Amino acid sequence: MTLTFAGEPLVAFLLASVRVVAWLAVVPPFSSRAVPAMAKVVLSLGLCFAVAPVLAESEIPLDGPSLLLTVLTQALIGISMGFVTSMLLGAIAAAGSLVDVFGGFSLAQGFDPLGMNMNSVFGTFHQMLATMLLFASGGHLLVIGGLLRTFELLPIGETPEVDGSASVLTKAFLMFFVTAVQIALPMIAVLFISDLGLALLTKIAPQLQAINVMFPAKIGLTLLLVGLSFPVLPGVMRTMVDMALQAMDAMAGGS
Repeated sequence: MTLTFAGEPLVAFLLASVRVVAWLAVVPPFSSRAVPAMAKVVLSLGLCFAVAPVLAESEIPLDGPSLLLTVLTQALIGISMGFVTSMLLGAIAAAGSLVDVFGGFSLAQGFDPLGMNMNSVFGTFHQMLATMLLFASGGHLLVIGGLLRTFELLPIGETPEVDGSASVLTKAFLMFFVTAVQIALPMIAVLFISDLGLALLTKIAPQLQAINVMFPAKIGLTLLLVGLSFPVLPGVMRTMVDMALQAMDAMAGGS
């Protein structure tokens, strides 16, 4: 018994898996070293079956140099889309890091099981919250679906237009920074006012030694106020997922 395979559809399937695995290698939590590399490869191959009808219509150059260029192009497309997606989804973790800086927790480092490295306390905590919200709300399915939709907008073998990529990256970075500040702003404002009040107390009544209670007071106040950001996190995650989908569509040449 002899098995035969069509050459071009098989090559298109493998090239599509290159784009998907490059995306998975950048986007958290799939990019975590806690997820084995073999699992990412198997997941990318499984996801490519969903776009197999689109891949069958792609025209793939089979000569050596053109095929190598196509592989590099697909890897760069996956990495660039993954970078923008990870930036947008990381806004909640960045807000936690801002709370650490202004609340006096930046010196305390904790182990981040997702990144497999050391991170600040509330940065790690908000990263875990963001991951939980992403999976609990089904946002991971929407983001993966947006990635698979790019194969319709930007088929295998076509070169993407890089003119609009710079504006997409700039807008993504702007939204990342603005969102992180907006989440942490109420706590930052309260902590700043507390610092100002303790500083004035030190000037008015130096005998009270307010500097000795400044850091414990800030830490206690941060622990009391950190829950202020929780009600807005689901809406922020939903907005970030929508923006990630729009960014991938724009980078693939969609509207």
